[in-house]
Amino acid sequence: MSGEHVLVCVAWPYANGPLHLGHVAGCYLPPDIQTRFERAKGNRVLMVSGSDEHGTPITVTAETQGISPQDVVDKYHALNTKALLDLGCVWEPNVDPRGAEYGGALFNRTSDPEHHQIVSENFLSLMEAGLFERKVMQQYYELREDGGRFLPDRYVEGDCPNCGESGARGDQCDECGVTYEAHELKN
Repeated sequence: MSGEHVLVCVAWPYANGPLHLGHVAGCYLPPDIQTRFERAKGNRVLMVSGSDEHGTPITVTAETQGISPQDVVDKYHALNTKALLDLGCVWEPNVDPRGAEYGGALFNRTSDPEHHQIVSENFLSLMEAGLFERKVMQQYYELREDGGRFLPDRYVEGDCPNCGESGARGDQCDECGVTYEAHELKN
């Protein structure tokens, strides 16, 4: 097969619950259509996405369900992979696409060792190029019997410093859309 090489990068939703119609319409259907279109033109296409297994939503789900974060991501990665395949998306879960003649598709996990290696290499190359800025930030800490933990944004709520909306999360206000540092919340 000849043609151009095309990379289609798709969002990586948190693996903290089942996919819903918004995921399909917002981040899966458009790249699926683009991938099919590019292949119909004779291009070699690699479409990449997967389950984001890092993030506060996973911790919240684990605490709510009384299970470990790993159990949460294992459950929802399997469920969401099946849902995408049932929808007819052009995924081939956990298959290395580089050996496929047409390019392939990969629905992976952020815990995959190869994913971790590639992301780490990219991060280090950006850091070595001086493209990161080191900053100090304030963060809330919760003392607990197990020693405690720094509180992620979803565990900190208050009144938005911009519009005054109550129940704003520790890094953004869903009412007015402004972002801020958690210590800027009122109350």
